[in-house]
Amino acid sequence: MAAASALKLRIEGMDCGSCAAKIETAMRRLPGVAEVEVSVAASSMSITVDEDRTSREAIRAKVDSLGFKAIDSAAAGPTGHVHPATEGPWWSTAKGRLVLASGALLAGAWGVSWLEPQWAAWPYVVAAVVALVPVARRAVAGALNGTPFSIETLMAVAAIGAIAIGEAPEAAVVVFLFAVGELLEGVAASRARAGVKALVDLMPRSARRIRGGDVETVPASELAVGDVVLVRPGDRVPSDGTVVEGASELNEAPITGESRAVFKEVGSSVYAGSVNANGELRVSITKTAADNTIARIVHMVEEAQATKAPTARFIERFSRWYTPAAMAFALLVIVAPPLLAGGDWQTWIYRGLAVLLIACPCALVISTPAAVASALAGGARRGLLIKGGAALETLGRVKTVAFDKTGTLTEGRPRVVDVVALDGTVDETLSKAAAVERGSSHPIGLAILEEAQSRALTVPNAFGGTAAPGKGVTARLMSGFVTVGSPRQAVEKGLLSPEAAGRVTELEGAGNTVVAVSEGARLLGLVALRDTLRPDAATGLERLRALGLRTVMLTGDNARAAAAIAAELGVEHHAELLPAAKLEAIADHRRDGPIAMVGDGVNDAPALAAASVGVAMGGGTDVALETADAALLKDRVGGVAELVVLSRATLSNIWTNVTLALGLKGAFLIATLFGFTPLWMAILADTGATVLVTANALRLLRFDPSGPAR
Repeated sequence: MAAASALKLRIEGMDCGSCAAKIETAMRRLPGVAEVEVSVAASSMSITVDEDRTSREAIRAKVDSLGFKAIDSAAAGPTGHVHPATEGPWWSTAKGRLVLASGALLAGAWGVSWLEPQWAAWPYVVAAVVALVPVARRAVAGALNGTPFSIETLMAVAAIGAIAIGEAPEAAVVVFLFAVGELLEGVAASRARAGVKALVDLMPRSARRIRGGDVETVPASELAVGDVVLVRPGDRVPSDGTVVEGASELNEAPITGESRAVFKEVGSSVYAGSVNANGELRVSITKTAADNTIARIVHMVEEAQATKAPTARFIERFSRWYTPAAMAFALLVIVAPPLLAGGDWQTWIYRGLAVLLIACPCALVISTPAAVASALAGGARRGLLIKGGAALETLGRVKTVAFDKTGTLTEGRPRVVDVVALDGTVDETLSKAAAVERGSSHPIGLAILEEAQSRALTVPNAFGGTAAPGKGVTARLMSGFVTVGSPRQAVEKGLLSPEAAGRVTELEGAGNTVVAVSEGARLLGLVALRDTLRPDAATGLERLRALGLRTVMLTGDNARAAAAIAAELGVEHHAELLPAAKLEAIADHRRDGPIAMVGDGVNDAPALAAASVGVAMGGGTDVALETADAALLKDRVGGVAELVVLSRATLSNIWTNVTLALGLKGAFLIATLFGFTPLWMAILADTGATVLVTANALRLLRFDPSGPAR
């Protein structure tokens, strides 16, 4: 037996969540299918299947039988991800041709009825049947594959019933309006997909690769790690890399949302899709096209759009009961008045058929996924990467936002401001501390190494090394075991004399972070470091408070340094927190409601996971893109408020959509029961609501969350 294969197919013809649900239901009924995920936003289906039991051809045939088109994802774009082919004008699509054909037949039937009234019925029957055939075919296919109560079923029953009671003109108009509605849904869905496609289009198709002194133009997808490319003024960077020659300003707005150009020089990292403003650069490629920043963002946005939000899951479950219940109610409308009150059968059959059309759940089902997909795509284009509808909804409901300090509220690049020698010399203290921190990625370790290098000190070799989270790092040097840790750890070891404790208090009182350097039982000295606040830290926190949110800083730093920072920012704080204590603090705040944790995505992973929603700051780094539920590619504190504003706007949009969908249906239902709604107007209750809901959701593609607090 062969192992299960993971396949990805492009699906053409999907317009809404109910289309995706129909395909998923049919796929799960096939033998050997383990997993299936259909994304309307990406027009794709990912399926894991045992090909010994169900072949690719059988999968494609099943999708085709449902009225869609399955195409192998053989051609990938420069990002390595597959996207739908560019769609032509609406009149060239299958739905467009159906609208034109049924419209022409309807117009012809009207002409015949005007010229020869005695022949009026049959042309309308022909017009209705021709337009109804593809709808009925999809209804039958859906029923045979596990979706008996689809919109096509409701439409087919209503149209056939109208023809049967002699209302062929109504049936023809209804089917025509249904075709128009499906066409409009397709156009709207295409616009929603354009939000993700815009990200893909940021990638240049070609690159200027330097080989042996010559410059050759090659497809960007062929670039390998280590290749050196020439990026001229006005060019887009073809993939992630590092500047090896030249200096220039780059516009990173398309990727990070950062409006100001960023200066790049030798050693600077650059992101795929950035636009070179002036100087010529030579860039060494560090990521292939399939793995660069844009590729990862596109992949994550597609995955996020495919993940159902809690509200969407609820509405989907609701619609499974709603549709059959609506059909039962329509049957009750047809039979109850004639049987119980002597009503006219034809009148109540007509009204029951109108109820069927009004009951179509499309507008309700699409109300949430359309809004979520638009918000996710619009947010990604502004440097706000949110990984799924659940995180998007949670952000709008948070009561508290907790921040790490170093690298989040501060620049994350502390500088050594003082070295105090207590046993030996300043140079000895600093060089041994640098030896222990060699290879460290922690900002404090990097700062100590940088200071030692700036003083041209000889850094001894260190062997091994162990880290105690929140306490310090120990390594073996030729002279013995040296530890660089917090003053608290030095106190626990009994190494901090009253004189040393006084110096620690003095240094921390000035807002510095202090580390103690010890060798065995000797306290060699103290190293004081200071970090600078991010330029927008104060305004970013103020905007969160203006949104009615509580802000708090959770840090492992010493209490005095933390208090100095907190006072400057006007934020609550908890200091000297070990990782376990930070988790306890988050748990305490969760009792008051959902809490968001904002960290640098490196050493805050447990806290990010423990919060209701984790937000990583990281300027497009791997960690920021992979760690948390959301990432701020702008790398600005103000982005947290933008996430909250975008989420609240999305929640508002969703409930507006639900209200529109149910409100229109309720109004038309009451009108129908009193005989005020003809069949053609009943279909507008669904088609009109679907178009309104989709158009409202698409507004989120252009929504700017950086506006005034709301």
